[in-house]
Amino acid sequence: MAMLFLLVVLILLAIIGVPLAFAIGASSLTYMQIMAPQFVQMMPQRVWGGVFSFVMIAMPLFILAGELMNTGGITKRIVKFCMYLVRPIRGGLGEVNIVASMLFGGISGSSVADTSAVGSIMIPAMEEQGYPSKFAAGVTVASSTMGMIIPPSVPMIVYAMVSGASVGKLFIAGLIPGLLIGISQTFLVFYISRKNGYHPIKRAFDKKDFIQTMISGLPALAMPIIIVAFVSFGICTASESAGIAVLYALLVGFFIYRELTIKNIIKALRKTLIASSSIMLIIGFTTIFTWLLTMANIPTTIANFFLSLNMPVWGYVIIFNILILSLGTFIDVTPAILLLSPILLPVMRGVGISELQFGAMLITGLAIGLVTPPVGMCLNACNKINRMPIIDIFKGALPFIICNVIVLFLISLFPQLTTWLPSLISY
Repeated sequence: MAMLFLLVVLILLAIIGVPLAFAIGASSLTYMQIMAPQFVQMMPQRVWGGVFSFVMIAMPLFILAGELMNTGGITKRIVKFCMYLVRPIRGGLGEVNIVASMLFGGISGSSVADTSAVGSIMIPAMEEQGYPSKFAAGVTVASSTMGMIIPPSVPMIVYAMVSGASVGKLFIAGLIPGLLIGISQTFLVFYISRKNGYHPIKRAFDKKDFIQTMISGLPALAMPIIIVAFVSFGICTASESAGIAVLYALLVGFFIYRELTIKNIIKALRKTLIASSSIMLIIGFTTIFTWLLTMANIPTTIANFFLSLNMPVWGYVIIFNILILSLGTFIDVTPAILLLSPILLPVMRGVGISELQFGAMLITGLAIGLVTPPVGMCLNACNKINRMPIIDIFKGALPFIICNVIVLFLISLFPQLTTWLPSLISY
C-alpha cells in the first residue's frame, strides 16, 4: 500500500508537468515525510551517494568528446566518407544517412546528439536531392537509435553503475545489436529508394577526391576504435578512456581539421554541463526512489512473483520486452534504466539471462522509445531541425523502427548475439 502511494504521487507529478527528476525526488520526499520520517535526514546522503561514482565520471567526458567532435568538423567528414562507402551498391543519401549515424554513434554515445549532428546536414541534403521530407526525417531519427547501442554508449555506463557489470564488456555486448540494426535499416532504405527512384545517377569515379576523403576521414573513424579497444582489453578504465577521447577530440579539432575554436569549446562545455547536470539530478533522485523500493522488498517480491509463474525463458523475454517498449514511450532512457534494472535484473538472472544480455535488451528497447511519441527525445531534436510535426516524423520512421523491434527480439531469444563477443575478452 505504501509503495502504491509512492507510485501514485510520482505519476500525478509527472502528469501535471513537473520535470521527471524533481517528480521522482518530490514523491520520495513525500513518502518519507508521511510513512518514514526517520529516513528524511538520509536523503542528501543518498542523493550524493547515487552520483558519487568513479564510473559516472565517464558520462560527462563522453558527452563532451561528442560535442567537440561535432563542432570540430567531424560530422561532414563522416558524411563524405560514407558517400564513397555506399558507392559500390549505388547507394544514395538514404544509405549514407544510416551509415553516417552508425559511425557517429560510435563517437558521441548519444542518440539525441546523433539526430542533431547528422540530421542538420543530411535532412536538407536529402530534401534537395528529391527525397520526401517525411522519409528524410524518418530515416534520420530511426538510424540515430544506434547512438546509444553501438559503443561507446552513455546509457550503458549508467546501466553498469546499477548492475555492476563491466563497462568494457557492455560496450562489446552492444556491438552486434547495433550493427544488426544498421544493416537491416540499410537494406530497407535501399529497397525503398530503389523502388521510388531515389538513387542518384551513376557518376565518374574521382580518384583524387576519394583519396582526400579517405585520409581526411581516418582520424574521425579511429576515435571509437581506440575508445572501445582501450576499455574492452583493460588498457584503461571507462573514465580514463573518456578523458583520452576528449584529448583526442581537441587535438583532431585544433591541429588536423583546424575547425575547433575557443568559442566552440565554450559552447561544447555549456552543452555538456546542461546535459550532464540533468542526468545527474535524475540519477541522484532515482537512487532515493529505488532505495525506498528496496527497503520495502519490492524488487524481491516482484522477482519471486514472476519466478513462481514457471514460464519458459521466452515467455519472460516477451513480457519484459513489451514492458520496456511500453515504458520507453513515456519515460526517458536514464530514469527508465535506473527504475527498471533493480526490479527486472533479479528476475532475468533467475531465469538464466546474464546482466550483459539484459543490458543490451534494455538499452535496445529503450532506444526505440526515443523515436516514439509522446516523449521521443530524437523526434523533438528532429523537429527543431525541419519543423515538421512530430507525428509525421514518427510515421516516416515507423518502417525502420520495425527493424529495431526485430533485432530486440533476436538478441532476447538468442543470447549468443550479445554474449559471444564479450566472452572472448578476459581481463
